[in-house]
Amino acid sequence: MLSKLSRALKRPAKMLALLAVLATVTGCAMQPASPAASWLTPEPLAVSYRTELAIARLTEILYRAELTDEQSARLYYDRGVMYDSVGLRSLARLDFTRAIRLKPDLADAYNFIGIHYTVSGYFEQAFEAFDSALELAPDHDFAYLNRGIALYYADRPDLALVDFEQFYQTKPNDPYRVLWRYLGATALSATDARAVLKQQLTLLNTEDWATNLVRFYAGMITETQLLNSVAEQLTGPQLLAERLCEVYFYLAKWHDAEQRPEQALRYYKMVLATNVFEFVEHRYARVEIARLQGETLTDDAFAEP
Repeated sequence: MLSKLSRALKRPAKMLALLAVLATVTGCAMQPASPAASWLTPEPLAVSYRTELAIARLTEILYRAELTDEQSARLYYDRGVMYDSVGLRSLARLDFTRAIRLKPDLADAYNFIGIHYTVSGYFEQAFEAFDSALELAPDHDFAYLNRGIALYYADRPDLALVDFEQFYQTKPNDPYRVLWRYLGATALSATDARAVLKQQLTLLNTEDWATNLVRFYAGMITETQLLNSVAEQLTGPQLLAERLCEVYFYLAKWHDAEQRPEQALRYYKMVLATNVFEFVEHRYARVEIARLQGETLTDDAFAEP
């Protein structure tokens, strides 16, 4: 859902073999698909050479070039985004904080800091960060999404739904916006949420693979059919990992709602195995795991450096 860094395609022969296996998969529609199946096991994405090189170049410029405060802030922010995309959250947070100190009106940096507070369980600090982002950029729709998610995990469903609705209205033909609005609405009324989901489904592009996720929640396709759809029009391991990251997260949420926490946990762990760190689904899979296991979300990395 968030911005993607380009990566070189790897092992095309392996992808052909993968698709051949996919074509033979069958199963009972009413039973959860087995996560042990070879085609369902994600290959963790490796950090690309381009990302490593970009981080090195940004670091060299920051340390050697004569820059204005605004230029430095932008470079710290850019490097923070790079760190975040490879899962180096503490380094990313430090850069976002530096960027804000140099340029206090950098809304995107506040949005990222809010995300990091949310995944670490510091909800009040997350709300402050998202509020700052929206005060600076009222049309920052992803700040609405992320504030809605923070409110959702902080057990404030009525407020969360307001933000999810705002996020949805900006682009009603986006399947992911439909899904997050639905997830927020189910905390208030599962029946009403499902009815609205079916209405919103009619506005989605049937050729968009992500529409299958909404169709599954609407009861139009089975879990097996949804998993099989991952193979549609694949272009390489990058897209495969991204789709698996998404499909496992939303299947985990569904199993959790159906009172199958063990299956939900298995799927959340498969989300993490993709290494698609910058996707919203990967970010919050750890939050879901902690919630299911009754753990407290805290992160000592948020102690002031």
